[in-house]
Amino acid sequence: MKKLVAYFSASGVTRAAAKRVAEAARADLFEIKPAQPYTHADLDWTDKKSRSTIEMNDKTARPAIAEKLPNMEDYGVVFVGFPIWWYVAPRIIETFLESYDFAGKTVVPFATSGGSGMGRTVDELRLHAPKANWKAGRLLNRCSESEVRSLVEQAEK
Repeated sequence: MKKLVAYFSASGVTRAAAKRVAEAARADLFEIKPAQPYTHADLDWTDKKSRSTIEMNDKTARPAIAEKLPNMEDYGVVFVGFPIWWYVAPRIIETFLESYDFAGKTVVPFATSGGSGMGRTVDELRLHAPKANWKAGRLLNRCSESEVRSLVEQAEK
């Protein structure tokens, strides 16, 4: 069963975690890149008019993804990584989940965060790929070897 680590990283923190997960799981790596890259100003959560704030306040927002993974059907396990924005996953993760058929696949989310936990993130994401076998996932802020190993082991349970 092939494994994939698909991730979105605005600042590089989630990218580093994704690389460690991919290495530990012996998985392929796919970056979920926005069609329109985020600027520093776009990511200013203190600005009510910034792109990220507007997207996160609109539950229907679906930022476009730059490229589609051509062979999603090849993967049985998909680790999905992202930073926590406004206590949930960024809207681009919803775009990603809605772009593929996850029926029968195991999905293991992981996140990085400057201060909040996973909260209701997994419950929210389940709505966008309801036929997947969702695992609880975890935060990988320090991304220790034991944290990464524990996340990879979730995929096998």
